[in-house]
Amino acid sequence: MAETRWKATVYVGGLSPMVNAENLQAAFLPFGEIVDVSLPKPEAPNSTEPHRGFGYVEFEDEADIKDAIDNMDQSELFGKVIKVNAAKKPKNANEGLGSRTALWEQEGWLAENAVSEEDKTAADRARKANEDGPDDPMQGLEGLDVAGPKP
Repeated sequence: MAETRWKATVYVGGLSPMVNAENLQAAFLPFGEIVDVSLPKPEAPNSTEPHRGFGYVEFEDEADIKDAIDNMDQSELFGKVIKVNAAKKPKNANEGLGSRTALWEQEGWLAENAVSEEDKTAADRARKANEDGPDDPMQGLEGLDVAGPKP
């Protein structure tokens, strides 16, 4: 699924270990022309599982995923209830929290959080207004020996 069209792809979770790509394709074939079926393999080299318990089904037409989700979500496949959702594009491992690059050094973060010169100027003006503002009304009361209003 190198050139996956994520808007035409469904995520299928909760798959039984007995499910293979052919079974998954046969289950989703009634909802439209299928371009690709992917069952990610376990990352552990010594794993005996055939897949990680989820897969992706890519349809030819984006409109087909609605029918697939409506009809297959919470249905049973090989004795297990499956979850079917619209697939989301995987996050880049080099971006966001958990990456090895500082958040503020990432291009995506900078694009979203860059501060314009206009905003910097407004913040400076607000800071100066607070500094030049009225003195604290409680200052100068230290020398008074009686509390309360002046007679």
